[in-house]
Amino acid sequence: MSRCRIISLPDLSKARNRQDGASIKYDEAVYSDALRRFAQGKKYLVKTFGCQGNVRDEEIISGYLEKAGFSKTSDEKTADLVIVNTCAVRENAEDKVYGEIGKFKANATADKDFILGVCGCMMQEEAKAEKLIKTYPFIKLIFGTHNIADLPSLLDQVITTRQGVVDVISYPGDVIENLPSIRLDPYKAFVNISYGCDKFCTYCIVPYTRGRERSRPLQSIIEECRNLVAEGYQEITLLGQNVNSYGKDFHDGTSFATVLEEVAKLGIPRLRFTTSHPWDFSLEMLDVIAKYPNIMKCIHLPVQSGSTEVLRKMGRRYTREQYLDLVKAIRERMPDCAITTDIIVGFPNETEEQFEETLTLCEEVKYDAAFTFIYSPRVGTPAAKMADNVSDETKHERFNRLVKVVEAGVVYHSAEMVGKTYDVLVDGPSKKNAAILSGYTESNKLVNFPGPSYLKGHIVKVRIIENHAYSMLGELNENPVDVILGKAKEKLTQEPAYINYLAAKEAFASDAELQRLLAEKEAAQKALALSLGSNDYEAKKATFAKISASIEENPHYINFISASDDLRDLFEEMKAILQ
Repeated sequence: MSRCRIISLPDLSKARNRQDGASIKYDEAVYSDALRRFAQGKKYLVKTFGCQGNVRDEEIISGYLEKAGFSKTSDEKTADLVIVNTCAVRENAEDKVYGEIGKFKANATADKDFILGVCGCMMQEEAKAEKLIKTYPFIKLIFGTHNIADLPSLLDQVITTRQGVVDVISYPGDVIENLPSIRLDPYKAFVNISYGCDKFCTYCIVPYTRGRERSRPLQSIIEECRNLVAEGYQEITLLGQNVNSYGKDFHDGTSFATVLEEVAKLGIPRLRFTTSHPWDFSLEMLDVIAKYPNIMKCIHLPVQSGSTEVLRKMGRRYTREQYLDLVKAIRERMPDCAITTDIIVGFPNETEEQFEETLTLCEEVKYDAAFTFIYSPRVGTPAAKMADNVSDETKHERFNRLVKVVEAGVVYHSAEMVGKTYDVLVDGPSKKNAAILSGYTESNKLVNFPGPSYLKGHIVKVRIIENHAYSMLGELNENPVDVILGKAKEKLTQEPAYINYLAAKEAFASDAELQRLLAEKEAAQKALALSLGSNDYEAKKATFAKISASIEENPHYINFISASDDLRDLFEEMKAILQ
């Protein structure tokens, strides 16, 4: 970026600020004529690294780009605009980003109008933007997690000035509503309920890159979820760096249990949430999860360490005993609830005894799945300044031992599934074999099974026949045609045309005067037929016509005929879909 305008650079001292209250704002992005002209006929690509929050950011970035006039592509070589959306949680995630950026030098060399942008959590770290500017001069745009809503204006500056732009704001953050969005999946949706984190675990960079904890208004969340249900989504995952702290900034008693229950009431077939902090996990939440069948009985509960002393140094705010008490409470209320976790190996100065406490905790809990990591220091966090006497060799040796213990728990739960039947939401055909479908159970276990591709997006019953530990092999336990017909029937009962038809039919049948006229019409029609060729034929014809006219003027009759016609049209549409 030889010619570069720096508007702002990240400042961790500002990112630590938690004094100001978050404001609720609404998207007011302006798409300039220059940007729209530039976007016409051009294609964009967003490459995302990191968590579900980053994926949701990609959907919003895509929303802005498509409103500007760009169209999406998956072809890196033909993309006119590429945004690399970064993660900063671990060092290996950053290493991948550098490799990804380098791939697009050829695009920039071949096309002077090509725009490469870099955004996300990594950009919120100090010195990262400057490093990219020097190392990759072909980058034309750098922006942070708090600048996504500024994307149209930043692109306009790049286009009109033909200069690179860097704008990375470091501040506690606001809540912006009414954001544009292009969903990446037609059946599963992520919904942000809060942003940022106030926990400041000593190893974690997220509070600096995502800002303070700030909750979205409850009604905004409900409205977004209601729209997703109306659009036919089968699964919603409520997102937050710490969903359990939702509503604390409102100071009015609103809690995560509140939003969880209100969304469950909307009737979404599957409701998930992530991530939970054990310190904020209430028994009220557990009662709501247990109460609603459509809230998936699968809880991600990061423990990080099984040692109370290490947890204290991590700033996790709970002890080993408190964590195990929470696991016990979950299992008492929901014996079949899956529990997954995150674990860090090799935190600075972790002793062998402390590590073995993590092993024994894993043996006791028997996690359904665990994300295990070797500690990765993040510059700017307190843990990065700690002296560390644990060698890399020891950390890797402990990591390998931990993986074996975790796998024992995974295998235990997987073995229990064999021979049982589970509801599976079908993601679609497997990447390796088009004849094999893939999907996830309520407990978020991956299942592969033979089946027709048209079951994508449907929840089907699958019997588990083989245990592959981290994934299962199954077989359909119902006729796939019956699944589609059942879904069609369910959809029919929700269609306004069908609902109107039932109401019109009931009114038609309940109108005593109309029913009397219909009986008279039937008798008059028989009498007319019998009088054919007789002297009173014309009189009987007139009587029949008069009764018929009275019926056709009846509002309940008119509504019933109209509703029947609308229903017939709906049946034709459904017939075309089934064919």
